Amino acid sequence: MKYIRFVVFALAAILTASCCSQKVKPSDPTEAMAILKDPSSKKVLVASHRGDWRNYPENSIPAIESIIRMGVDIMELDVAMTSDSVLVLSHDATVNRMTNGKGPVSSFTLDSLKTLKLKRAHGVATDSLRIPTLEEALMVCKDRILVNVDHGWNYFDQVMEVAQKVGCVDQIIFKSGGTRQATAKAMQQCKDAGIFYMPIVTVVRDGSSPTIDTYLDGGEMPAMFEVCFTQDIPEVAAYTKALQDAGSKIWVNSIWGSLCGYNDDDRAFQSPEEAENAYGRLIELGTKVFQTDRPKYLLQYLRKHHLHD
Repeated sequence: MKYIRFVVFALAAILTASCCSQKVKPSDPTEAMAILKDPSSKKVLVASHRGDWRNYPENSIPAIESIIRMGVDIMELDVAMTSDSVLVLSHDATVNRMTNGKGPVSSFTLDSLKTLKLKRAHGVATDSLRIPTLEEALMVCKDRILVNVDHGWNYFDQVMEVAQKVGCVDQIIFKSGGTRQATAKAMQQCKDAGIFYMPIVTVVRDGSSPTIDTYLDGGEMPAMFEVCFTQDIPEVAAYTKALQDAGSKIWVNSIWGSLCGYNDDDRAFQSPEEAENAYGRLIELGTKVFQTDRPKYLLQYLRKHHLHD
């Protein structure tokens, strides 16, 4: 009996060691950027919304490190500026929700902001985590993961300055909405700076999309569009197909139902069947980048279907 127990424990130890040795392949930002620009690539990339905020404070360094360990391809982060003109990571204009302090980010110097403790998603303050600067975040991301800078258009020059200092300009992604004229100007600005850019376009409830129509009428096509739609109506499939036929790829934001016809993360997380209905539908539409609030679950789904690794 003792021998049998020894064999069982030994086998368990070997299996555990084997599982632990099967590490997830980290994302290669150079390869990921090439995939973004390649309309023929079949690989589906994952952009994590504010990092791994379910386990760490959003937009924090540990939240970034966690998704890098998962093999996520793109870190989506948000920036705001302090009173002494330093870009920091914050989705909100104030520190109220995510720290133990109160007031606009713009009312704090960096030194005073660094005295505040970041909160986890359930509202409890951490012991030591602080709001990182954009430079600190990009140093973590350099050569490890692409970075989608959100809320950054008002600080384009400052973002560029930091990215140039860190040496990761070729890892930066910008996106914005608006008219064809506005997005064309933004696309040219990013092109001149060596930054990947994509317009955000919407298919509205009546099935129309005036902005997409202006792109399909001719002119330079961006490498990718973020397509938003509240209802999964036939016109959505028609528009996404037309954009792909014109040589562009599709990015879909699955964090909220109202952005993806309710084929969202929370629906997908209910069961494997619902994952097929939600994520599977977005893949049918040609989605090649998911912006997600459930990066680990989405990666598992994509790997199961041989769409990521």
